Amino acid sequence: MSAQRAVRVRVPATSANLGPGFDTLGIALAYGDEVTAVTRQAPGAEVTVRGVGEGEVPTDASNLVVRSAAHVYEQLGRELPGLTVTAHNRIPHGRGMGSSGSAIVSGVMIAAGLLESDPDQPLVLSEQQLLTFATDLEGHPDNVAPALFGGLTIAWTTPGGPKFKRLMVHRGVAPLVLVPSFTMSTALARSLQPKQVPHEDAVFNVSRSALLIAALTQSPELLLEATEDRLHQNYRGEAMPATRDLIAELRAAGYAAVVSGAGPSILVLSNGPAERLAAADLVAANHDDWRALILAVDTKGATVESIPAH
Repeated sequence: MSAQRAVRVRVPATSANLGPGFDTLGIALAYGDEVTAVTRQAPGAEVTVRGVGEGEVPTDASNLVVRSAAHVYEQLGRELPGLTVTAHNRIPHGRGMGSSGSAIVSGVMIAAGLLESDPDQPLVLSEQQLLTFATDLEGHPDNVAPALFGGLTIAWTTPGGPKFKRLMVHRGVAPLVLVPSFTMSTALARSLQPKQVPHEDAVFNVSRSALLIAALTQSPELLLEATEDRLHQNYRGEAMPATRDLIAELRAAGYAAVVSGAGPSILVLSNGPAERLAAADLVAANHDDWRALILAVDTKGATVESIPAH
């Protein structure tokens, strides 16, 4: 009988797209989930969920965290040991803050930690393997890349698999996330977009995406112009009119507000703490059904550590 092993994983929330960077740009936010996993002799998994998703998400081997860990083991030709998993969740579900990506990354990192500490066949996974396994499950890398690696990430796909580039965000950039009480299905949001867009809209977004990289890394004063979008937000707006209208109100007041991921949360990329506080005050004064999260950019990404098995 092998000794019990345990790992603790922390994974940040993310916001993808950032306006014009559809399916490409993502940022990690210092607000995340913590999951512990302890190996056990019995096969399968037993999951305890505390916080967000408690009483709602599966608590057996069909849980997304466990399925993600199992996927890594399966791809490597190994068998996932039995697990007792405890998830402390903070990331809202169905709100555009990368909750599914975080769950996937949690599972991938659990697998990575257990594989590295395997007493018989220790294995260290590369960054490329981590990204590939997570993208296999998520379908695209724009959320899982910042969840894994932190900061601002540019993610793209190639015939050889997903790739990413991590960039440091300018210290003047101050994120604010506005979370509504209602949810939004990512699948529904994607279904509202046309398969073809006008040429001028494509060119418009190319220019704004390039400008957004400069704004986020060097020139935060350009964030309002840099977050303009014509590829996805307008098409999705009819499904979440409260989000659409609040974004319009914030942008008219000079704040760089965008849909966070597939929505319905809103990300405001402020040029400094004072501007962020003013945006939060505007919302608090007129929209008491939105919760404001004043957050920092997470620079670490997902972490895993071995802990004593109790």
